[in-house]
Amino acid sequence: MEYTSTKDLAKQGVAAVAGLAGGAALLAMGALPSFVGIAAGGLVGLVGLGGLLSKDEDDKKAGGVLAAGGALALVSKFSLPGLSGAAGMILSLGGLGLLALGIWKGLKFFQGLKSRG
Repeated sequence: MEYTSTKDLAKQGVAAVAGLAGGAALLAMGALPSFVGIAAGGLVGLVGLGGLLSKDEDDKKAGGVLAAGGALALVSKFSLPGLSGAAGMILSLGGLGLLALGIWKGLKFFQGLKSRG
């Protein structure tokens, strides 16, 4: 088994935690009642817009994901024919995808730890 550097382990660990937390947050936002879901989606969208305005590229990527998640949460809570259901489905699929990514990165992280001895 190949030795995993500390830098790679740190990246994998952060990606695992971010994927699990982000996936859980998206699924939770989709399950919230309308008023609370609208407030949460708006707050997440505003935080995402703040990240998009940053000069750091990593902040911009995270900001884009947050802004998109917030927008999807908002659209899913309003009674817009066709759009609310589609937005809710995309929000759920995104949440499941982030959870899967978090699990995958977590497994890679623990494999890397094991390779170190």
